[in-house]
Amino acid sequence: MIKNISNLGDSAIYCDFGSEVNETVNSSVIKYFNYLTILLKENKIDGINNLTPSYNKLIINFDLNITNYKKLKDKIENLEIKTEFKKKNKKIKVPICCDEEYAYDFELLSKKTNLSKKEILNLYFEKEYFCYMTGFIGGMPFLGDINKKIRSNRLETPRIKVPKGSIGITEQFANIYTFESPGGWNIIGNTPLNIFNKKNTKEPALIIPGDKVLFYEITKKEYLSWND
Repeated sequence: MIKNISNLGDSAIYCDFGSEVNETVNSSVIKYFNYLTILLKENKIDGINNLTPSYNKLIINFDLNITNYKKLKDKIENLEIKTEFKKKNKKIKVPICCDEEYAYDFELLSKKTNLSKKEILNLYFEKEYFCYMTGFIGGMPFLGDINKKIRSNRLETPRIKVPKGSIGITEQFANIYTFESPGGWNIIGNTPLNIFNKKNTKEPALIIPGDKVLFYEITKKEYLSWND
């Protein structure tokens, strides 16, 4: 639940759910985000321009011509989220090709973890991942939590270009590059699945906060012939 509410500049509210980063805390953030989104769609709350969830925070931007910090703070503090309210989240299977053409950092990861490529992948594929948030670039999912044995810091020198579909890991998280972008995550493969479809204006992101993701390995031949 929300630990503290404060103002963020003149027209935003900062909802703090605590300092921990885990699925339980993030689920509370997502619950508030989803519930406020529904209230907005049903015109049951006024003045909110944008909702931005993160690992353990929720930022609410509002229109000063319609509401103010005190009014909105009071509404949020007195918000009663129905116990039966629970948005259905998806389980999504994501294929990865870990051929050396798409996986750039296994040599570095092996040195850091003292594990072979096979051991790293076995530990990576055995887990189901939770989507904490999306961001940085459109629809990029931040997924956790990676097995502690294969956690690694970011690259000392980020790459200027990371191809679309690349799977990166750093610290406790994995992500999927939805577009070509600069980046400093350790790249372990690439997915042919289109994670963000900007032509789909209603639901462009395949993976949204609260979803669960399972990765599985495919061959280079399967990757090249993939048609989603």
